[in-house]
Amino acid sequence: MGTRTKTDMAAPSQPHQATYDTIVIGAGIQGSFTAYHLAQRHRDTLLLEQFILPHSRGSSHGQSRITRSAYPRVPYARMMPDSFRLWKQLEDEAGTSLYRRTGLVVLGPAGDPELEGCRQSLGDNRVLDAVELAQHFPGLRLHAGEVALWDSTGGVLFADRALWAVQDAFRRHGGTLQDGEQVLHIEPGAVLTITTTAGVYRAPRLIITAGAWTRALLAPLGLHLPLQVCYHHGSPTDPDERDRVPPGTPRPDVTLLSSFISSYLPGLEPSPAVVETCLYTNTPDGDFILDRHPKYSNIIIGAGFSGHGFKLAPVVGKLLCELSLGEEPSHSTAPFAITRFPGVVRAAL
Repeated sequence: MGTRTKTDMAAPSQPHQATYDTIVIGAGIQGSFTAYHLAQRHRDTLLLEQFILPHSRGSSHGQSRITRSAYPRVPYARMMPDSFRLWKQLEDEAGTSLYRRTGLVVLGPAGDPELEGCRQSLGDNRVLDAVELAQHFPGLRLHAGEVALWDSTGGVLFADRALWAVQDAFRRHGGTLQDGEQVLHIEPGAVLTITTTAGVYRAPRLIITAGAWTRALLAPLGLHLPLQVCYHHGSPTDPDERDRVPPGTPRPDVTLLSSFISSYLPGLEPSPAVVETCLYTNTPDGDFILDRHPKYSNIIIGAGFSGHGFKLAPVVGKLLCELSLGEEPSHSTAPFAITRFPGVVRAAL
C-alpha cells in the first residue's frame, strides 16, 4: 500500500484558493525543514516552490554537502550538536541514511584567527602535528608554518536524498507542497494574501526562504536586504540567468581548487571529473538572516546562508518555526538580526 500524501496539482483554469496556518515560500533545504517543523507541530502548512521539483536552480541540490562541528564562529558551533541530533531524527523517521561520518581535517596557518576559532570549538586535543598527520593521512601534505585539526564528527550529508526525505516527512505530517508555482504578489496584513501563477492563498503567518530570489520578493514590501548572489565567493550573478553562461567562460574557482589539490594532495588528479554549480546568497558579514520583517512582524525571513547553511538546516528550520509562532527561540537569533544592517533598514522603510 502506498503512502497517502497531501498534495495538489495546479490547474491554470481553476486557480487554487485556500487558507493555511502558515505559508512557506521556497522549498530548498531551509524552507523544507521549516515547513517540516511546523507540520510536526500540527500547523496546517503550505510549502510553495517556483520550480518543478526536483531542480538544480537553487542552493540545495547535488549529491553531497560537508558537515562538521569545527566552526570559527561560536553561534554555529553551539548549534551543531542540535543539528546532528535533528539530522539523526530525520534519518530514523525516513528509514534511510542521510549522513556518512568520515572525519574532517582542517588545515591552516598557525595562529590564523579562523583556525584558532575552530580549534577552540573542538578542544586542544584535536590538533595534529606533522608526524601524526602523516601517520593517519599519508596522502596529505602539510606545509611549513601550517597546523592541522581533526574533527571526528565531520562527514558528508547526502543532499538530494536529504531534501527528498524532509519534504516527504513534511507531507506525511499533513503538509501541502505545491511546486511549479511562482509567487507574483504578497499582500501584507493580519492575514496575508499570496498570489501565485496558479492560485491565491491566505495565512496569518508567512516565512520567506527563497534563497537567491528573497531580495526580489522583499523589495515590494519595503525591505532591501544586502544580499548578493554568486557561485561560492565568485562573481555576482542573476539567479534567473545562471544557466546562460557562455561555453568556455573562465572558471577561477575550479582553477583555485585544482591548485589546492596539486599542492596538498599531490597523489590525486587535480582536474575535477564532475562540476556542479550551486548558488550562494551571501550577506556582507557571511552570517545568516533569521528575523522578522521590521514592519510586518508576521513575515519571517530566513536568508543569506552564505554557503554554510545546509548542515544547519534542521536547526534553522526549527528557529524559523519558533519565530513564526512567537516562541522563544531555542538558540539565540541575535547574531542573525536584520538590525545589524541599520542603514539598509532605515533607508528601506
